[in-house]
Amino acid sequence: MPVSLAQAKLNTTDDVDLQVIDEFQKSSFLLDALTFDDVVSGAGNGATLTYAYQRLITQPTAAFRAINSEYTPAEVTKQRYSVDLKPLGGSFQIDRVLDRMAAGAETALQMSQKIKAANAFFSDQVINGDSAVTTDGFDGLSKILTGTSTEYLPLSNGVTTGYIDMTTIDTKAEALAFMAHIDSWLALMDGTPDAIFGNRKTLALFKYAAAWSEMIDKTTDSFGRPVQAYNGIRLIDLGAKAGSNTAVIDLVTRDADAGGAGGNITGLGDLYAARFGLDGFHGVSMAGRPLVQTWLPDFTRAGAVKTGEVELGPVAPVLKATKAAAVFRNLKSA
Repeated sequence: MPVSLAQAKLNTTDDVDLQVIDEFQKSSFLLDALTFDDVVSGAGNGATLTYAYQRLITQPTAAFRAINSEYTPAEVTKQRYSVDLKPLGGSFQIDRVLDRMAAGAETALQMSQKIKAANAFFSDQVINGDSAVTTDGFDGLSKILTGTSTEYLPLSNGVTTGYIDMTTIDTKAEALAFMAHIDSWLALMDGTPDAIFGNRKTLALFKYAAAWSEMIDKTTDSFGRPVQAYNGIRLIDLGAKAGSNTAVIDLVTRDADAGGAGGNITGLGDLYAARFGLDGFHGVSMAGRPLVQTWLPDFTRAGAVKTGEVELGPVAPVLKATKAAAVFRNLKSA
């Protein structure tokens, strides 16, 4: 049965695992929102942790027909894909003297920071993952969506791909013009997305423009924290990559007009949108295995330095329909 972290938390009987899952939920919107299809078996001693599926490339059509005539056949286009599940997490080591001095506080600190790092790494890979670069990883949305019908590239002079300078928006008319681009981008999807992801600077300018058009909502999440949304779509900053201050969706320098006269443009950001669901964007995990596992340092055994670990998975993200996710490229944010 498909599970989420909230459901996994109900199934655990270990207080430590319960607290760890709670921390994964609180510090990661992606992990809290994703449903994991727990159907992959461990056949072959873990050598076949592969999830195969059909991705819908085009949508079905319908039309009128005249009496005594047939419909024109039109089939849904699909393509077979597969993804290998990968475990991710980390370990830490603590001297038993430090644990005794701090009455377990050092272990708790190291565990919480390792959870934070695992969350940041998962978010980073969901966006930027490339299995051709990291063989132990999986492909993220940036690679998956490149060249698809839901990759939105703004036009320059109606001909070549260009960029939109969000830093110059200073009137309601300019804000409405920009929001028209946003609505055109979201209209490429097969339904209303659950979230829009970006970096802090791009989202700040996005909210500024959306406020001009009176389309910003303010609510709270399941933990009582304030959140902002555009027409009910949550706006999420995925934060920084693990072990750095570099944003998961970072500003880049890019040739926005594809070799035209414009040259390289600095400060370009992207926005991602995703519709969560088993027919859209979701996670996959192993059947009968917990989503999150922890191993605390065992100071009752001989040895001065003990190891603790936290692990998510093995897991992987899956895009069942191309139109269930989208990317808006080249938004100048700085």
